[in-house]
Amino acid sequence: MFKIGDIQMKNRVVLAPMAGVCNSAFRLTVKEFGAGLVCAEMVSDKAILYNNAKTMGMLYIDEREKPLSLQIFGGKKDTLVEAAKFVDKNTTADIIDINMGCPVPKITKCDAGARWLLDPDKIYDMVSAVVDAVDKPVTVKMRMGWDDKHIYAVSNAQAVERAGGKAVALHGRTRVQMYEGTANWDIIKEVKQSVNIPVIGNGDVQTPQDAKRMLDETGVDGVMIGRAALGNPWMIYRTVQYLDTGELIGEPSVREKMDVCKLHLDRLIALKGETVAVREMRKHAAWYLKGIRGNAIVRNAINTMDTRDELVNLLDEFTLEAEAKQQNSIQAG
Repeated sequence: MFKIGDIQMKNRVVLAPMAGVCNSAFRLTVKEFGAGLVCAEMVSDKAILYNNAKTMGMLYIDEREKPLSLQIFGGKKDTLVEAAKFVDKNTTADIIDINMGCPVPKITKCDAGARWLLDPDKIYDMVSAVVDAVDKPVTVKMRMGWDDKHIYAVSNAQAVERAGGKAVALHGRTRVQMYEGTANWDIIKEVKQSVNIPVIGNGDVQTPQDAKRMLDETGVDGVMIGRAALGNPWMIYRTVQYLDTGELIGEPSVREKMDVCKLHLDRLIALKGETVAVREMRKHAAWYLKGIRGNAIVRNAINTMDTRDELVNLLDEFTLEAEAKQQNSIQAG
């Protein structure tokens, strides 16, 4: 177990804040699979201050998700502080997280996201200003560096700690790497050894065994799971159980996967309305189908679905076909 400020986590497994994915419908679904902490997708400081309707919707929190970390991004101190104050007073988020890891050019061109990684002094200045302005604990998610020649992970994490930040989540890749190559767990270990605040490790955790290995090799306080949980909240559950008991629970059945996919769909519809939700759910449904034999045709068909009933019927038909194939295989064997 670990704490961020005065917020106690029930385990060491954390859902990463993935842009375009981590809305309340997805977070709640993952939370029910046992995540100790879930993180919301990043929200623009300026969009909060402009009271942008879409952004205000992104700040919605279901109380069943808690504890929850809400992530903001920006490149200017005054707007970042004001946005943090808004989140502090007007949402039920438990933690305010500052994004210093997003590698996307449209973010870094605004001196936000991973651009901060080049300047530990700016990190100290910005984080301390936010910490002074809010009551909720402030954390930072960052990458290990901008590129191979500019890896300031230790200095940056120390700057966060000096500024009053309560935890650091570190992705072991540079901004230039994006999501390619291998995450450097050695630098995560260095950061953990250099600060006294909790460190959450992120990068290349694809299995429950990976999570345990990261905890053992780096000494981090928590392990953050991102892409491995897409369409696969069982990764969270299996990891929690493996870390707790050493037991490696089997993969879910096709029906179990499709039932959770439909639950996720209905939550997304309640959150965003059917038209938007079904379009957004296309990518999620494809992720839920990943790894299931014979999914290619239905994955293509998903992209033509416009209503809940169409999508649900398609998933139900696929489930019945998959179960029939499995039964025939068992009988033939």
